[in-house]
Amino acid sequence: MHAAGDQDTDGGTRKTARGQSVGQLEEGELWQQNDQFAAGRGKGQPPGVRREDPPAGVSAQKVPQRATWTNQMDFIMSCVGFAVGLGNVWRFPYLCYKNGGGVFLIPYILVALTGGIPIFFLEISLGQFMKAGGINVWNIAPLFKGLGYASMVIVFFCNTYYIMVLTWGAYYLCHSFAATLPWGTCNNTWNSPACSERVGPSNCDNGTAANCHLPAGMQSPIVEFWERKVLGLSSGLEEVGDISWQLTLCLMATWIVVYFCVWKGVKTTGKVVYFTATFPYIILIILLVRGVTLPGALQGIIYYLQPDWSKLGEAQVWIDAGTQIFFSYAIGLGALTALGSYNQFNNDCYKDAFILALVNSGTSFFAGFVVFSILGFMAQERGVDISEVAESVCRS
Repeated sequence: MHAAGDQDTDGGTRKTARGQSVGQLEEGELWQQNDQFAAGRGKGQPPGVRREDPPAGVSAQKVPQRATWTNQMDFIMSCVGFAVGLGNVWRFPYLCYKNGGGVFLIPYILVALTGGIPIFFLEISLGQFMKAGGINVWNIAPLFKGLGYASMVIVFFCNTYYIMVLTWGAYYLCHSFAATLPWGTCNNTWNSPACSERVGPSNCDNGTAANCHLPAGMQSPIVEFWERKVLGLSSGLEEVGDISWQLTLCLMATWIVVYFCVWKGVKTTGKVVYFTATFPYIILIILLVRGVTLPGALQGIIYYLQPDWSKLGEAQVWIDAGTQIFFSYAIGLGALTALGSYNQFNNDCYKDAFILALVNSGTSFFAGFVVFSILGFMAQERGVDISEVAESVCRS
């Protein structure tokens, strides 16, 4: 004979100690208890089991529900805007050229399929399941929670130097509206006596690329604008130098823009990324259309894709492929986990992972045509071999 309250008269429904049927608990309440358990607040209580009511005089604390994307495209665009960057537009084309042209795509695709996409999917799905960011997601295995804190440190430093890259871009953008580009002449206050505008085929001895050079001891105005005006390079650490008020204003403006992009959470971020993620593609398309119409563009594209099968036997090629995948996919930073945590619990993140990987790698490959069509033109204008321009420009 069972104690009163253990079973109902039908003998089928299990009840709690207070006589409430677990089957009658609302679905939202069960999910809330599951979130509490996953986040470590429900230690010792499995999901779906009702807690005892709080003592008299103590009010129950309502656990806030985690915000979600307005629609799934917000998540896709946010991941594209986060992962696609300088590593795709600048680093991949150089690595592709350096490591055998089209041959580099073989290790690149293999590493993407065996390492990049699976880990990319793992990070998104883990955040979606745990509904937590890069630190709290490790409540699933508290022993490794230090990885969450370590990833936040890495993200902090990444944000710090990427903000400076954006600041330099804003600085150049402001100067590009001048009637005479400041990096096109040597008549500026920051130019040194060693500045020379004589760069081009006229400086090539015997008309050969190997003999093209600036006059001895001279520098181009482009280099001097970058080193003397933008960076303000000093002689060493003992000479701190002055603060550039123009760069300071650009830095403040950049941080303010970033703040207003994220200050209201995913509701605003999910809309801002429609511009920040698509605008670079518009610029790339414009540059490609312009680049392929320039003389020498075809030679640059051929240099970009020309296969060198002997490179497949070099370990460095495979290392570069792996580092490029992990760098451009933004794996291991915890940011993908945070972005995935704002998904609906039943979202098809498996499909999203393949879509995002395709967009990421496709952008890298597409950007190569943009970069090397312009490098081919630069090489023809200077009368030098494309390899010399690619080495000097891509490494700078």
